[in-house]
Amino acid sequence: MKNQKMAYIYGISAVLMWSTVASAFKLSLQHLDYMNLVFYASLTSTIVLLLMIIKQRKLTLFRENLNLRRSLILGFINPFLYYLVLFKAYSLLPAQEAQALNYTWPIILAFLSIPLLNQKISFRGILAIFVSFFGVLIIATRGDVLSLNFRNPLGTLLGLGSAFIWASYWILNLRDEREDVLKLFLNFTFGFIYITLFIWLFGKFQFSFEGIMGSVYIGLFEMGITFLVWHRALSLSRTTAQVANLIYLTPFISLLFIHLIVGEEILPSTLIGLIFIVGGILMGREK
Repeated sequence: MKNQKMAYIYGISAVLMWSTVASAFKLSLQHLDYMNLVFYASLTSTIVLLLMIIKQRKLTLFRENLNLRRSLILGFINPFLYYLVLFKAYSLLPAQEAQALNYTWPIILAFLSIPLLNQKISFRGILAIFVSFFGVLIIATRGDVLSLNFRNPLGTLLGLGSAFIWASYWILNLRDEREDVLKLFLNFTFGFIYITLFIWLFGKFQFSFEGIMGSVYIGLFEMGITFLVWHRALSLSRTTAQVANLIYLTPFISLLFIHLIVGEEILPSTLIGLIFIVGGILMGREK
């Protein structure tokens, strides 16, 4: 009973931390462009992961976990490409819309699992996909579904693109049997190299105290320690489902933070669309 109580404490803590990051993205983008936000956030996460490796005394495991080819590929996908696309979407869309579109990744994951993992999809799964993407239409058109008048087509495409990239990364990462913290550190190290070269070639380095502080927050709570808190919750729980269901609170709590911290008026279309998206995700889950 004590372990289950601690599992809920860790799980709720992770959900609350993840629920703040959409607001952090939007506020930080007021001081840095999307490229520099990726730069500072991935640098922070790389340092944090290295400190974790040192604290856990796993430096000696580097040799058996060193797969440069795999890290080169995965580091390009995440953090480099994923966060470039995601932060660009946040720079174009209201935070409430960008975070809802990005949250479609479990449905895209189910769709990609058909060709990539040779999984079959049931009629229920197909229906779940349509339900979630109807929610996407509601959000992208701000409720004017019949006209199909997308308020920001590029932002919508990037928001969905970020979900597609994350789902692809999840599948590739599933096949990577290396130790979690070590492979994440290697991926983020290469991702940081990619974003450094990208800014040097196509942008310019920016310095803003507020932006850097926001980036550090994102590096800690979006990319870094929150995953470990969440894994701790799952490991302490009697069953995974008892804690895993808490994750569906994240987008709704995030809307509250977006309203209170960013100051966005939450549109009814966003809330209704998000209900369809989460409903589709829950519908598509295997029993």
